[in-house]
Amino acid sequence: MNAGGIVLCGGRSTRMGSPKALLPFGAETMLQRVVRLLATVVSPIVVVAALEQSLPALPAEVIVTRDEQDGRGPLEGLRAGLKALPATVAIAYVTSCDVPLLVPGFVRQMIDLLGGHDIAVVDMDGFPHPLSAVYRCTTLPHVEALLAHDRLRPVFLFDAVRTRRVQPAEMVSVDPELLTLRNLNTREDYLNALERVRS
Repeated sequence: MNAGGIVLCGGRSTRMGSPKALLPFGAETMLQRVVRLLATVVSPIVVVAALEQSLPALPAEVIVTRDEQDGRGPLEGLRAGLKALPATVAIAYVTSCDVPLLVPGFVRQMIDLLGGHDIAVVDMDGFPHPLSAVYRCTTLPHVEALLAHDRLRPVFLFDAVRTRRVQPAEMVSVDPELLTLRNLNTREDYLNALERVRS
């Protein structure tokens, strides 16, 4: 089963104070790092940006697309990403651009756990992580129907299709500290992640 990747980077970054996709992380930006790590597991990769958003240089094989409407959250980005994937791709691992500590083994495990479901999403204490999840491309009509009715919460999608809620205990063998779930929202988060990579 061909697996692609979708990286959403169109968020407003209000708490961070500057665009997350462009934040330096070592010799690359945060978006470049996430794309590079994800590319070790899946191909092709679609980067979904906001309508007027600036992006760093990306490998030629990365597909760049834009949200159709601004400010509509992850379902809008998911729609754009799924629509941009080639027809040969059956499933996609979806992430945000602010997880520079992403562990490739986590992505592989999530793909393996999808099984016969439409979505596999990590669920921590009843709180799903829609941007650490695998989606079948066949979920696109459900996504578009929810957007058409302004039902923008990803949980509505999880309730509409066969969803495998993955427990953290199923992931610690490949990502013991669940670093893949550690998205950076504040300057402090960013500095701590930088220090972690340096040490």
